Amino acid sequence: MSQYFDELDRRFTDGFDADAAHDDAEVGFRPPNGVFLIAVDGDAVVGCGAIQYVDANTAEIKRMWVDASRRGVGLGRRLLGRLEAEIRGSGRTRVVLDTNDALTEAIAMYGRLGYVPIERYNDNPYADRWFEKSV
Repeated sequence: MSQYFDELDRRFTDGFDADAAHDDAEVGFRPPNGVFLIAVDGDAVVGCGAIQYVDANTAEIKRMWVDASRRGVGLGRRLLGRLEAEIRGSGRTRVVLDTNDALTEAIAMYGRLGYVPIERYNDNPYADRWFEKSV
């Protein structure tokens, strides 16, 4: 998470508050409230993603990240697919997510993988775009 939060702090115009983000993850991404996945290559953490269950039908994808040195080889697509499989396995049929305009690689990937823009659904101060997909 530290690598991910450091990148957000560098890329976001006004920085990123990692302390608040760590607090959210403590409760929200653990069963029964959610799931947190880590992608590793040997001993190196190369990606992560989380699910937070919103209600009986909807899950939210959070903290989706792939190390910059591993982008462009399909790891993000595979990680997102694994998160979507977890959501389907939970019986939920809708996934939502938000992202910041600075994360252009993520925005492009979400569009390629069938996520469609929706209206704001949360009060995330870092989010500029919101998406959904049926799974």
